[in-house]
Amino acid sequence: IAKGSASGWRLLAFILSLAVLFEISRILNTGLDMETLSICVRLCEQGINPEALSSVIKELRKATEALKVMLLL
Repeated sequence: IAKGSASGWRLLAFILSLAVLFEISRILNTGLDMETLSICVRLCEQGINPEALSSVIKELRKATEALKVMLLL
């Protein structure tokens, strides 16, 4: 990172924060990969309600599982 590069330091801080969040996510067994977690963090930073986002993810997982079951029949 270039000396005095604020955007570079912000990027580094984001990456380090995301790494910590990913480790917490892994310990809590959320099943989120790094890309999905990154998207969730950015959505929350934009003002999306985290509880609502969690509900949407849970519903999408349920729908995915239902589709998998239907395809196996």
